Amino acid sequence: MLRLASVGSGSKGNATLIASSTTTLLVDCGFTVKELIARLEKLAVAVDQIDAILVTHEHGDHIAGIAAASRAARAPVFATHGTVQSGRLESSFSVTEITSDSVFEIGDIEINAITVPHDAREPVQFRFQSDSCSIGVLTDLGSITPHVSRGFSDCELLLLEFNHDLNQLRQGPYPASLKRRVAGDYGHLNNQQAMTLLEQLSERPPKVVVAGHISEQNNSLEQVATLLEGWAEPLGSQIVYASQTDGFDWLAP
Repeated sequence: MLRLASVGSGSKGNATLIASSTTTLLVDCGFTVKELIARLEKLAVAVDQIDAILVTHEHGDHIAGIAAASRAARAPVFATHGTVQSGRLESSFSVTEITSDSVFEIGDIEINAITVPHDAREPVQFRFQSDSCSIGVLTDLGSITPHVSRGFSDCELLLLEFNHDLNQLRQGPYPASLKRRVAGDYGHLNNQQAMTLLEQLSERPPKVVVAGHISEQNNSLEQVATLLEGWAEPLGSQIVYASQTDGFDWLAP
């Protein structure tokens, strides 16, 4: 069965682990390799156990540590053509280009690279399948499209962005241009948008939902929890909250 863990989730750095019994994948790395190794130790993972690294897009909190991590792990990097063209992967151990909305396999894990609306060159998010288990990682998008809803339906475990509370963002300290970017259709999901997706998935809801990429400036755990726990209780779904400092420990559906 697939498992999911995080070494950190937020604007200061993101890195997520997906593992089966034989394959370990790292999704993104916005941390230095020294910090990544220290955080991996808490999850009982050595860097050389990573079989491959997947990149969602070229923003620094997701890509800054990729090249160094790939060299330390001697692991290939998989990224879209647009992400590769950013030039931020050039010193990686090796790079394999993938196509948006393609399906491919690494070890015993099937991976679907799903196109999402975000202000990057060719951003994707990932869905993972092994045997009958399906896990979705869905952050860094500004709107829920029908394509996204279809792509992440029927996941048993879903890491979902709850980036900001819209009112808190509007009243907060960000400059107006950054507020427009974050709240725009190619920015980040606000709490209500994330809940809209979950409502669309309620016919076959995820067994586990992880709220991730929660803004430290423009959101609060209390606001997210109020929304999520009211949704989850009648469905019997488990709710977990990812943090910037600690990520979250291994989870399975």
